[in-house]
Amino acid sequence: MKVIFFIVCLLNSLAVQSQIDKDQLALAISKADEANTEGLKQYIWKRKSDVSISGVPKLTTITEFSFDEQGKLQTKLIDAESSVKQKPGLRGKAQQNAAEDKMEYVGKALELAVAYTFMSKGQLLDFFGKATVTEKDGIIEATGENVYVKGDKLTVHVDSKTNLYIDKKFSSLLGKDPIDGEIKYAKFSSGINHGSETVLNMPAQNMKIDAKNQDYSQRVK
Repeated sequence: MKVIFFIVCLLNSLAVQSQIDKDQLALAISKADEANTEGLKQYIWKRKSDVSISGVPKLTTITEFSFDEQGKLQTKLIDAESSVKQKPGLRGKAQQNAAEDKMEYVGKALELAVAYTFMSKGQLLDFFGKATVTEKDGIIEATGENVYVKGDKLTVHVDSKTNLYIDKKFSSLLGKDPIDGEIKYAKFSSGINHGSETVLNMPAQNMKIDAKNQDYSQRVK
């Protein structure tokens, strides 16, 4: 009897999955994301990124985000503070060069995370077109590969009522180095959805980045 019940449940689950129209779903999510981004364009905010290597804090950066008149996302590094003490002489110069390389590496990692956060309509439609999509308990899950670079993988969770993101998880490449990340979303009281936290892991450098978006303020009209 238990076996029969399990088979019935499995068949029902497969039936629900087969009923998902991925094209219509992709358009609905794209439309919701576009409307949400329009609302987000009213805001300026900052991202605080804490960088650690082998578990030891090394660097904190503050980046300002805003959308320009053409609707393109703009970023501006406004502060960077290292916890590493500067060495004197030639050793200090070598240390500075190494720090600049790390800073560039961190910047590229965060740029990649932003790319997965803010996907264009075309990218969304392409992603959902080749993704495996399921729905359970009001949450849509879509998993696809080869989104930005060959071999990468992206999983998104979407609220089926609002068609807005709950979180995204990705594994990708930063040059030849593997990188994985998780992007969490939150809502303002107005209902506007926004990326709230991003965690990135780069094992080749024993590096971890904990980034939080903060200090949201509306533009003065």
